[in-house]
Amino acid sequence: MKIAIPLAAGQLAMHFGHCEQFALVQVDEIKGEVTETVVLDPPPHEPGLLPRWLNEKGANVILAGGMGQRAQRIFGQNNIKVVVGVESGTPERLVEEYLAGTLVGGKNLCDH
Repeated sequence: MKIAIPLAAGQLAMHFGHCEQFALVQVDEIKGEVTETVVLDPPPHEPGLLPRWLNEKGANVILAGGMGQRAQRIFGQNNIKVVVGVESGTPERLVEEYLAGTLVGGKNLCDH
């Protein structure tokens, strides 16, 4: 499993489309542990581009504070599970909580 996390200043960015970087965290699902974390600069923001780009990078989950409905649909079309309403934190902590089943998603912090 590969989990994508949009970042601003090393923490979860509240809106994935306006992030500075993405952490791509490779996880060994059987052991429930992180095997590799890579931080990448995204391509310039363009509607619909980031879901396809992350799919090409192998992501199958994205954790976000907020995300528009159109982007969520495109992620779904690219077989990437979307978790919105996630509160800010480091990629390491967020992935640990996701793997433990304790990550709390909630209200989408994006209104478009």
